[in-house]
Amino acid sequence: MTPEDLLSRFALIKAVLGPIMRLMFRLRVEGVENIPGEGPVILAGNHVTFIDSMILPLVSRRQVHFIGKDEYVTGKGLKGRLMAWFFTGVGMIPVDRDGANGGVAALMTGRRILEEGRVFGIYPEGTRSPDGRLYRGRTGIARLTLMTGAPVVPFAMVGTDKLQPGGKGLPRPGRVTVRFGEPLEFSRYEGMDRDRYVLRAVTDSVMTEVMLLSGQEYVDMYATKAKKAA
Repeated sequence: MTPEDLLSRFALIKAVLGPIMRLMFRLRVEGVENIPGEGPVILAGNHVTFIDSMILPLVSRRQVHFIGKDEYVTGKGLKGRLMAWFFTGVGMIPVDRDGANGGVAALMTGRRILEEGRVFGIYPEGTRSPDGRLYRGRTGIARLTLMTGAPVVPFAMVGTDKLQPGGKGLPRPGRVTVRFGEPLEFSRYEGMDRDRYVLRAVTDSVMTEVMLLSGQEYVDMYATKAKKAA
C-alpha cells in the first residue's frame, strides 16, 4: 500500500470517527497549533490507557506514525480485521517489540519516519502507566531527536484513564483533554547521541514538560519495573 493510499484511508477514518470520538469523549484539544505544519517532528507524551493511541491520531493536524504491538494487526475474526484496518490506517507500524531486536527495530523505524519528514509519535515511558502516575522516560526519545534534529512536541492525555481503567473493556463516555506543549529542540547536543548523560538530560527535559502538561505525579522509576514489583 502506497503512502497516498494510507493518507486517504487516514482522512476517511478521521472524517468518520473524529466527530464520534469528539462527541463521546467531549474532547478538548489545547495547543495543537504547536505541531509544525511541515517537516519532521516527534510527539512525545504520557500513556495511561489503550484509547490514548486511538485519540492522538484523530486530534493531530498531521498524520501521526507510531510503533504498535504486532498483535494489533494479527487478530482473527471481524474484530481483528477491524483493529488492523483502523491502526494501520491511522499510521501504526507493527513491530515485535518483545523480540531480541525489538528496541532497535523501533528506533530505526522512528528514524526512518523522521528522515522522511513525517510525524512520529512515542510514549517515552515505554508502556502504559500501571497506576496513573508518570514514570521515568527511556532514552530512545533522546536518540531520535539527536540523530534526526527533529523537534519534540510534548503532549498529555488527561482523563482517558478514568474512561477506560486498566486499559481494558470498552471506554465509557466522559471528558478528555489533550494538551500539546511548545516544541523543544536540542540542537546544542548535536553529535552527542551516544553520550548517556546527554541522553538522560534530554529525556528528563521532555518528561518534565509532559508532567507539567498532564499534572501527574512523577515517579523516578521505569514503569516496567513498577509493574513487576506490583
